[in-house]
Parts: sequence; structure tokens; C-alpha cells
Amino acid sequence: MNIPTVIFFLNILTLLTSCKGQTTTQSENAANSTSIGDTVNELGKDIELVYQDKKDNYWFACRNDGVYKYDEKKIIHFTAKDGLTSNSIGEIREDKSGNIYFITGNGICQFNGKTFRALKEKSGVDNDWKLNPNDIWFKSSEYDGFVYRFDGENLLKLKVPKIKPGEEYISKYPNYANPYAIFCVYTDSKENIWFGTATLGAFRYNGKSFDWIIEDDVTELHDGPANGVRSILEDKNGDFWFNSAYRYTIYDTNSMPNNQQDKSIFYKRTKSIGSLDGSKNNDFTEYLSVTKDNNNNLWFVPYDTGVWKYDGIKITHYPVQINSKEIKLFSIYKDNKGTLWLRTHEYGLWKFNGETFEQFRI
Repeated sequence: MNIPTVIFFLNILTLLTSCKGQTTTQSENAANSTSIGDTVNELGKDIELVYQDKKDNYWFACRNDGVYKYDEKKIIHFTAKDGLTSNSIGEIREDKSGNIYFITGNGICQFNGKTFRALKEKSGVDNDWKLNPNDIWFKSSEYDGFVYRFDGENLLKLKVPKIKPGEEYISKYPNYANPYAIFCVYTDSKENIWFGTATLGAFRYNGKSFDWIIEDDVTELHDGPANGVRSILEDKNGDFWFNSAYRYTIYDTNSMPNNQQDKSIFYKRTKSIGSLDGSKNNDFTEYLSVTKDNNNNLWFVPYDTGVWKYDGIKITHYPVQINSKEIKLFSIYKDNKGTLWLRTHEYGLWKFNGETFEQFRI
């Protein structure tokens, strides 16, 4: 693998190196005020995360400075004093009712548009796996082999099921990070939930079974620490991408080929785009993140080689540089308008202007 193992630890730092905020009781009390947040004239420094909600509001988060809501007219700054459980925000999600969720360095926090509420974990339910259409799923900020399912009332911490390669890995590398750690959560077009792991590839939960993909191109079972499956995408054809040059055609019980001998294999794996640089002799550079634009082009973000667009036939490279040197990228995100955004390690957010990526400023 070409990407430094240090990225794994950067993920942890993004979520955990922060002020821990107030206690749950203090946070809930602070959020009960009739008007919370401070109206400010500009975003804070070192913005690392962007999310656009269903109402087209932008949410920007810093590593240690809470979150900013921007409706393209005014900026409101929320911190722990307003009810956030921590000023460190690692991820932003939204449910079907429009509630916003923040995965923080001190738990998961819900915002209903007026107040913040810390979600309290329900104990003793680590195997209560269910698939309900209105549930929202979160990865654990502790990378401990658990995921969270919130059913609107209870926050359930669920243990990732054990598999033989995972147990063998733990036995062989007892001092390495948990191979069952979850790096990403994705809902496909059929409402199945997918999880990308630190070491063991990806698995799907369809409400009845856990189906694993542990091919060599998505796992790191042979020589220690892994880069992990950090991004999952279903393309316009219904095929899936898991951080590699291969695309996966996923079958359900009605579309399984009749001549397929091993019925436990629910996919077909096809090498698709090859090397990003066009060389036929090199393998594809593993990427950290992928998204598709409004024209169904795929956009790939490796660690330090810019951004690459794939239209199904041709690959186009977009350098992302400062002083003619490629900067380190973390992920790519498409907002409601189809605009592409980049998260970087050291240089904040970048935005695509139709021709190139440029540093974002309000």
C-alpha cells in the first residue's frame, strides 16, 4: 500500500484531540436557551469538514472550534457552550426528518434546528442488529469494532460480527489496531447498509445476513497495519467501488447467475480503470475517497497525487497544489448543487470551480 499508515492515526486525532466540552447535563441545559449560537462575520481557521443539509444550509467544522452554519447570508457559530458535546467534530450526518447529527470527540450529538441533545447509549444491546428505513447509522469514533444505530429513541452500540480472517489477524498481530474498526458507513439504492473496515474489506448488512468482501484489493491481512476501506460508492450502473481499481457487481437472490458454483459469493469482481496515470504496467494507486458528480462521472482522491475524474472511458487529472507541490488530500464531497469539495490535511477546504480546485473562502 502506498499511503502512510499515519492516516489511520490522523483520523483518530481529528475526532479525539479536542476540548471535551461539558457534561451531558450541562450541554442539554445550555441548549435549552431560546436563541443559541453566535452570529459571526467569518469562518474560523482550519476548516476541515463541509456538509450541506436538505434545506441547503452549509455546515463547516473545525478540529477544535465547533461548527458553523452558513445559509449563504449569515454565519452562526455553535460550540460546547450552546450544547455541542465537544468542539471537535469528526463527521456530520442527517436523518430523513432533517435532524442534524455531529459525531464529536465526546459522543454523538443531535440538533433539531433549535437545540442540541446528546444521544445516550442504551446498554446491553450489542447484537440488536435490525434494518429499519428510518434508522441512522454512525461509525464509532473510537475505532473499536462497533457501530451505532439510532432508531429515533435509542442509540444502540452494535458489535461487528467476527469472521475467521479477523480472528486470525488479531492472533497474528495482537498489538495492531482493531481489524474490525469501521471507517465508513454507506446506504445503497436498495437501503442495504455497507461498512468499510480497517483491515477486513467491506461488508453488507441486508437485514438478514452479513455479507463480506475480503478480496486482496480491499483488505490488508498479510503484513500488518492497513489503510482500510474509507469510501464506498454505488455508480450509475449499480456497481460498487471500494478504494481500488476493481468494480464489484453485486447480486441479490433473484439475479445470482445460475452457473455460479459458490452461492456464498454474492458479487463479481472486475478490474476496471487500471492505473490512474494511464500506464498499463502499474497498478491503480489506492484512493481514500470517491464520489460521483451530476453527470455520473467518478472522482477519485488518492493521498497526494491530486484528483482524478473517470467518465467511463477517459481519466482526467486535476492537480491540487501549493507552490507547484501536490498537497495531501483526505476526502471528496459533492453538495446538493453538484459542487465538489475537498478535505485536506493541512490546507482547509478546496472547492471545484468547473476547471480547477481552489482554496475555499467566503
